[in-house]
Amino acid sequence: MSTHSLLLAIPLAVLSLSPARSGSVASARLQAGPLLSVGAVESIHGPLAPWDAVRERILRQPGYHPAAGDTLVLSEGKTAQWEPLTISADGWYTSDTLRDGYAYTSVTSSARTIAILSASAHAMAFVNGEPRIGDPYKDGFVRLPVLLHPGRNDLFLRSERGFLRCTVKPCAPSVMLDAADATLPDLRIGEPARTRGALVLINATEETLTGLTIESTVAGAAVRRMNVPAVGPLSVRKVAFAIVAPAPARAGEVGVRLRLLRRGMLLAKGAVRLRVRRPAETYKRTFVSDLDGSVQYYAVNPVQPPAGSPGGRALVLSLHGAGGLATSAADAYHGKTWASIVAPTNRRPIGYRWEDWGRMDALEVLAQGKQELKPDPRRIYLTGHSMGGHGTWLIGVLYPGLFAAIGPCSGYGSDFDAAKFAGGAGVDGITRRPNNTMDIKSLASNYADEGVYILHGDADETISVDEARHMANLLGGFHKDFRIHEQKGVGHWWDSSDEPGAECMDWPPLFDFLARHTLPTDDAVRQVRFATVNPSVSASCHWVTIEQQERLLLLSAVDLQVDPGQRRVIGTTANVARLALDLRMLSPGGAVRLGLDGETFGAKWPVGGVLRLAREQGHWRVAAPLPATQKNPRRNGPFREAIRRRTVLVYGTTGKAEENAWAYAKARYDAETFWVYGNGTMDVVPDTAYRAASYRDRGVVLYGNAESNAAWKGLLADSPVQVTRDGVSIGGRWVRGDDLACTFIRPRADSAIACVAVVAPTGRAGRALADGMGYLLPLTGFPDVLVASVGQGVVAAGLFGNDWSVLTGEFAWTADQTR
Repeated sequence: MSTHSLLLAIPLAVLSLSPARSGSVASARLQAGPLLSVGAVESIHGPLAPWDAVRERILRQPGYHPAAGDTLVLSEGKTAQWEPLTISADGWYTSDTLRDGYAYTSVTSSARTIAILSASAHAMAFVNGEPRIGDPYKDGFVRLPVLLHPGRNDLFLRSERGFLRCTVKPCAPSVMLDAADATLPDLRIGEPARTRGALVLINATEETLTGLTIESTVAGAAVRRMNVPAVGPLSVRKVAFAIVAPAPARAGEVGVRLRLLRRGMLLAKGAVRLRVRRPAETYKRTFVSDLDGSVQYYAVNPVQPPAGSPGGRALVLSLHGAGGLATSAADAYHGKTWASIVAPTNRRPIGYRWEDWGRMDALEVLAQGKQELKPDPRRIYLTGHSMGGHGTWLIGVLYPGLFAAIGPCSGYGSDFDAAKFAGGAGVDGITRRPNNTMDIKSLASNYADEGVYILHGDADETISVDEARHMANLLGGFHKDFRIHEQKGVGHWWDSSDEPGAECMDWPPLFDFLARHTLPTDDAVRQVRFATVNPSVSASCHWVTIEQQERLLLLSAVDLQVDPGQRRVIGTTANVARLALDLRMLSPGGAVRLGLDGETFGAKWPVGGVLRLAREQGHWRVAAPLPATQKNPRRNGPFREAIRRRTVLVYGTTGKAEENAWAYAKARYDAETFWVYGNGTMDVVPDTAYRAASYRDRGVVLYGNAESNAAWKGLLADSPVQVTRDGVSIGGRWVRGDDLACTFIRPRADSAIACVAVVAPTGRAGRALADGMGYLLPLTGFPDVLVASVGQGVVAAGLFGNDWSVLTGEFAWTADQTR
């Protein structure tokens, strides 16, 4: 087939919506240029400040458009050539150059128009220099409205998988409800429904759509209406709709009709279908996430038989593998007579690999499952297969007080090792610290109070059985209650029995092991051994809470014993600055004796039964409750922490035209990224519309600097980090240059829990660098403060102290940091 078959030249039709931004769109004919690719374009500054030869060329040569045979100069003097690609019969482009490279094509338009970019298996795209999210997992639901100018338009796609698909088609209509990525619940026979679903709204206009309402009608029931948040120009957003219906009487499917209205005018129609499940069948539930206000789902394999009260039953949280679904995880089990199985989504089939927001999803679903099913709180268990086995190791080690026993199946531990805990100084050390939360091996002592059953096939071709053996060897040094079973001759996924359920997950000895374990009540626990890296991720175990660390994001640990008869707590701590001890297992009143790290002292009975202790200059003392202005388990950093409290993205509009255009494009790109990787949704608003009272206790991300974002003064006037077009100041120390990109986090002064995060470039080169910063991508941690340059990569990094100051924190600079 021709290399020109990338795009279709058909006319554009648009709805009669008046564009609020400059110019107007028109019907147009589109013509594609040949598709080219270039390989070996590796990042030269790593994941925190990714930069490569193609980005360098685009920056230094505006309007750059390669031709076949053109040479690209790579790092270390190497070169590569742009090569033409041809499309295969199934519509995919395949080449080794696409394993770590770029694809390029031009799109010639006869007029200024809006089209739909639909590409797959790429990491991201640049459309006339603006960043747009890719479809890295080849799911095929990413359809983005893009503005095309008269004449040639340049499209670069970053590719890592060795293949991609791409079409750019005229857009009709200009506002659409797209059900390709719908999040939907199931209905259940005999059970009325009152919940929500969600689907994608595509705004292929140049105006912000406000005043929207979505109407939904389920199987002829009454019409329900929900307001829809603003949707920015040339953007997509996952939007919620109501699902309210009487109890269905029979299994099958029911339809939901949807209408999108704007002040009474119909803009778009849509429809979805819901499954109706029998009482004993697996089913999906939806809920509104506290992380971002999005609609998420989880799957339930209900206890069998379903009749009667579920009280006293057990709950098993099951984590799916890479590419799997919550529904497929739930369906892999034969129903249990003693437990319900609840399967979260990880936000996507691969998503965050049960790290970060995937981990938070698992905890939210656990809470939802407890609320719905009301299990025995002492009989909560955790298991998972493959990537879900990794998630079982991770969540089990971070939250040892939540689960009576865990069962990782065909899983793996961690790619991070304990050496990263040692020292952690310098720019490199500080930028690595946010990932220490994923260092399962160094936190392994937390498994001591959980039963652990390890299941693995000894011929596993995907995840080697060596992973299971390594974890078993690790446990063998201290653990008294673990088992490992290697099934002979089987691979990654196996099911050799004719019994219901997939044996690689639904292994009877594993579930027998789980069922024999129960969680103790907190007041029955006499000794707590607990370790954490970040109190805002994991701070508590039974009656002990680590509230602050001495050195941030490094290993902190306690080994404490309580003797109720003696009213005494003794033990040791490491890298702990603040402790809270819930002593309500003691009779109230009277003094408490303490022996910590070789010091002995007494304390009066604390108000409410919670004793707080602070370590200052090497000595422990009784302390008042920790003020919200200090770092604490609810707000501790690093950078990603701002993106977990229904975050609003605020883009600057008061700078130069090119600064304003970048700020909106970058905010839109981040919202797209969180949608694709995390099934999430975020408000995107201009600085002139931001009002603190309207977003109370919500996270905020500012785009732009002190000179280009009008919300900066109100949120960051007292910040020790300031960014202008001239450079970045950290505690009065400047890094100068117009090629800098700075990210940092600060507590919101008007909130006890929310943070402000900042993405602030200096000049044009800094904006280009910021476009690629992957702070929303999986397995990429950013410290409290990071400054990067196009030429050098990371030039400064830091962690604020417990009082959120530079003076008490840890900061590092490269040799050439005051240019």
